[in-house]
Amino acid sequence: MWRAVDSGKILHRVRQQNPSQRQVLSRVRSEAVKRGPAGELCLDLWLKPEITCRRTASQRIPTQWPSLCRDTESKAGGKFVSELTDLYEEIARCTRCPLSQTRVKTVPGEGPENADIMFIGEAPGFHENQQGRPFVGAAGKFLEKLLASINLRREDVYICNVIKCRPPGNRDPLPEEIEACRPFLDRQIELVRPKIIVTLGRYSMARYFPNAKISQIHGRPRKMGGIIYYPMYHPAAALHQPRYKADIERDMLKIPQLLAQIDHMADDEKPPQAEQLSLF
Repeated sequence: MWRAVDSGKILHRVRQQNPSQRQVLSRVRSEAVKRGPAGELCLDLWLKPEITCRRTASQRIPTQWPSLCRDTESKAGGKFVSELTDLYEEIARCTRCPLSQTRVKTVPGEGPENADIMFIGEAPGFHENQQGRPFVGAAGKFLEKLLASINLRREDVYICNVIKCRPPGNRDPLPEEIEACRPFLDRQIELVRPKIIVTLGRYSMARYFPNAKISQIHGRPRKMGGIIYYPMYHPAAALHQPRYKADIERDMLKIPQLLAQIDHMADDEKPPQAEQLSLF
C-alpha cells in the first residue's frame, strides 16, 4: 500500500522540480494515479496546505493548513496521522455490508487530524461516490458557503459521513448499514478528538440524540464527555426545501461562540454509548 511517507517523498521531489503550486498538485496527482486506488485515496485525503491548525475563537482562520502527507503528532499526543491513513485503507477494503458491491469508491472523510470541529453527514451521494470525498456536490458547495460565513474553509474542519459508501439511488441509509460503519466513525472521533461534533441531518443526529426530532432540537448544543454535540439540518435540506435555509444559516453562526464557551459549559451526561440505533 502507498503510505503517507511515500506521498511525502513524492510531494517533496515534485516541489523541487516545479515551484508552482498548480504544477505540484498536477504532478503529485499523476504519481498517485500510477499507484492505483490506494494512491488516489492518499492524494485525496492527505494533500493539504501547510501551517499550524490550532486557533482561538478571537483569531481569524489561517489561510493555509498543515500537510497530511507526513506523520505529525496530533493534539492527543502519541497519535499520528498514519493511524488515520491506516483507517482509510481499512475502509477502502471493507466488505461488511452489501454497499461494498455497488460502490465506485469509499468515502472515508477528510480534514486536519486535529481539527476542533467535525461535521458528520449521512451518506455519500453520486459525486462523492465518484471522487471518494465527502460533500463535493451541491450540498457540499452550500456547506462551503456556510463555513465561509464563520470565516472557515472546508480545509479547516474534519468532514465525514455516518456511512462510507453510497446507497443505491441515494436512498436513506439502513440501520444495518449504519451499524456496519459504526466502528469506523467511532475510530475517526477517537483519533481526531474534536471539540465540537456537528451532526448534519437526522441520521447523523440520531446517533447522539435518540428519539429526538431534528425540527425541535436543531441549533441546541449538548455537551457530553467533554465534546459539544450540535445538531443541524443537512445542507441538502435547504436545496430541496428553501424554508430550512434560514435555520441552517442561523445555526451555523452559533458555532464560533460555542467553541469559545466550551470550557465553561457543564456536561449534561456521560458520552453516548456506541450501540445500534433505532431510526424509525
